[in-house]
Amino acid sequence: QVQLVESGGGLVQAGGSVRLSCAASGRTFSSYAMGWFRQAPGKEREFVAAISWGGGITTYGDSVKGRFTISRDNAKNTVYLQMNSLKPEDTAVYYCAVDSRYRRSVTKMFELLRPNEYDNWGQGTQVTVSS
Repeated sequence: QVQLVESGGGLVQAGGSVRLSCAASGRTFSSYAMGWFRQAPGKEREFVAAISWGGGITTYGDSVKGRFTISRDNAKNTVYLQMNSLKPEDTAVYYCAVDSRYRRSVTKMFELLRPNEYDNWGQGTQVTVSS
């Protein structure tokens, strides 16, 4: 079992920035891709970003491309989500998740857009963007 703990959420004005962190324990962190999703009230969970187990490949949802950056520090067992140029529509609970597949091939990164490719999730952290 993997434990994931998100932090860094809060209230921010439109145009501002926030960095989320997700600390992992209980699995060889450096051998698993990681992802971020978000869910706004009344909406389905939405893919935000994913990063390969080695950190060299990233992929983003269309709504955040060019504004958000996912990164990881395998020495600290932590994945980050840097969120810039925030908009009110970015308001949501943000979740990190760990890939269910050991050392997923980078050619299969497109599969990580699907929530069911992940087998452990954090408790979520609220990000609220005011206009």
